[in-house]
Amino acid sequence: MSDYILSNETRDKLRKVSTASVATALYKRGLRNQFVQGVTPVERKAVTMVGQAFTLRYILAREDRNPITVFRDRQHKQRVAVETCPEGHVLVMDARKDRRAATAGSILITRLQMRGAAGVVSDGGVRDAAGIGALDMPAYFACPSAPTNLTLHEAIDINVPISCGDAAVFPGDVMLGDGDGVMVIPAHLADEIADECTEMESYEDFVLEQVNSGAGIIGLYPGTEEENLEKFAAWRAETGR
Repeated sequence: MSDYILSNETRDKLRKVSTASVATALYKRGLRNQFVQGVTPVERKAVTMVGQAFTLRYILAREDRNPITVFRDRQHKQRVAVETCPEGHVLVMDARKDRRAATAGSILITRLQMRGAAGVVSDGGVRDAAGIGALDMPAYFACPSAPTNLTLHEAIDINVPISCGDAAVFPGDVMLGDGDGVMVIPAHLADEIADECTEMESYEDFVLEQVNSGAGIIGLYPGTEEENLEKFAAWRAETGR
């Protein structure tokens, strides 16, 4: 488990950047597989999801171990994960990319929101998608799926390294989600990624202004010509960006 603690300053910076910028910044560092494949927002939110990962790992359910009566156990891992995910964290679930059954439903996800979680991500299905979509908290799943998790998934481990949508997620990694999907930022890189992506977003805003004014993209995006970098410096001085 990482000792990293996401600061309010870094969280605020990351809320203003996109998954695209984060993907590029991580690619520059040789990290190519940090995007959680196959998950989308249940409903797009105005807020960007940012929080450290708190993980839940499912394995394939075996019929003799997963009757409906397992929910009588107060230590059932799915329920315990919901009740112990720290405030400001994102519950990230490894369902082996099996979307044929739900990994949670609206009651559990509502409880997460009430406890102050920053979001939820699963590479499996979700029940009661309309109810989850109506919440303020961002939620990312593979698809709606009515069957209970018990038909295919057994919750087996809490806050251990997992794979979610072909991305490795370690407890404490920083999850960033927008309308395009979810990126996993290794905890030790979170602060510098936040700083770099803040700069990238400023430059892209400048580029969009130039393109909307008729400028071509060669030498402008990316900024490979000194003339454009000088224009950017002047734009930043003028706009305070």
